[in-house]
Amino acid sequence: MSNDNTSKKRSKDSIANVLIVAISLCLVCSVLVSTAAVVLRPIQERNKAIDRKKNILKAAGLLEEGKAVDELFKQIETKMVELATGEYVEHIDLQKYKLKQALKDPELSAPLAAKEDIAKLRRQEKYSVVYLVKDQEQIKNIILPIRGAGLYSTLYGFLALDRNGSTISGMSFYEQGETPGLGGEIENPRWLAKWQGKQIYDATGAAKIEVIKGVVDKSRPEAVHQVDSIAGATLTSRGVGNLVRFWFSEAGYQPLLSRISTPSG
Repeated sequence: MSNDNTSKKRSKDSIANVLIVAISLCLVCSVLVSTAAVVLRPIQERNKAIDRKKNILKAAGLLEEGKAVDELFKQIETKMVELATGEYVEHIDLQKYKLKQALKDPELSAPLAAKEDIAKLRRQEKYSVVYLVKDQEQIKNIILPIRGAGLYSTLYGFLALDRNGSTISGMSFYEQGETPGLGGEIENPRWLAKWQGKQIYDATGAAKIEVIKGVVDKSRPEAVHQVDSIAGATLTSRGVGNLVRFWFSEAGYQPLLSRISTPSG
């Protein structure tokens, strides 16, 4: 009897049985994880959409505590613009458009030449979703997506302009992977507030905005185009300056801003 029990125990502990149990557990776990991912995906997408709307509202100074984001967002008009011409287009579905997918599609994006790629994007979309805040039929604020390389990651955010198309009224970042406490301070409201009131363009229409090392000397005429860098995060700060200059150059939103700043726009 003792030998039979020992034999059965060895049979249960055989490599084949151990593998069968391990594989079964892996399959069960895989099914559970896959099911959870499928079930949770709509919730995750909804949360991402809400977070983006919050950052758009924050950039425009329209986010209010205690008020529903979707309700506040009703005052914003969403448009799709062709970057090269600055013209609004309707043949692309705003609801289905995904930036990261567009950047893989040669019909919707194109590579950038190294000499003009100061934001280190490599590829640029041909169309962009933009956001307008209107006072009756007049544009009050323009909120534009911006992105570019920091020190360790790609920075994604929004920059809001006053109706003149040059004065910054706000900025926010919703995705970045910089060092917490250093480059991650680009999300600090105190630093973002330093951009408010700054002028992107000079009198000739050239994009002059920049982040400088140290503190801006407010007594100098060029101070209106300058923002203090973040202490200990000079390279990340410089990255923000580079991406802003890129997106407000002729390669970015300048055609749109030129068009809507005219009486017919």
